[in-house]
Amino acid sequence: MNSFDIIKTVRISEKGAMQAERFNQYTVVADRRANKIEIGKAVEELFKVKVVAVNTSNVRGKARRQNTKHAGRDASWKKAIITLKDGDKINLT
Repeated sequence: MNSFDIIKTVRISEKGAMQAERFNQYTVVADRRANKIEIGKAVEELFKVKVVAVNTSNVRGKARRQNTKHAGRDASWKKAIITLKDGDKINLT
């Protein structure tokens, strides 16, 4: 897998914005097969920053039902919280 396969997107939320300014942490959606080392190297390569720590968790997809009696489910995904070195930033705009 290359870096573009490992890192799918950066999640932007109120909690993520607070973590970015207070703790220099960013939340990304990663490939479910990728481990912490691969995720850290991919972030360093894509965003040209220095990664200090990577924390991951597997998020289970929510059950959904939209205008039908049959239930469905959102896809499960892997969340990675990336801590960057002081002074480094990921520009999200």
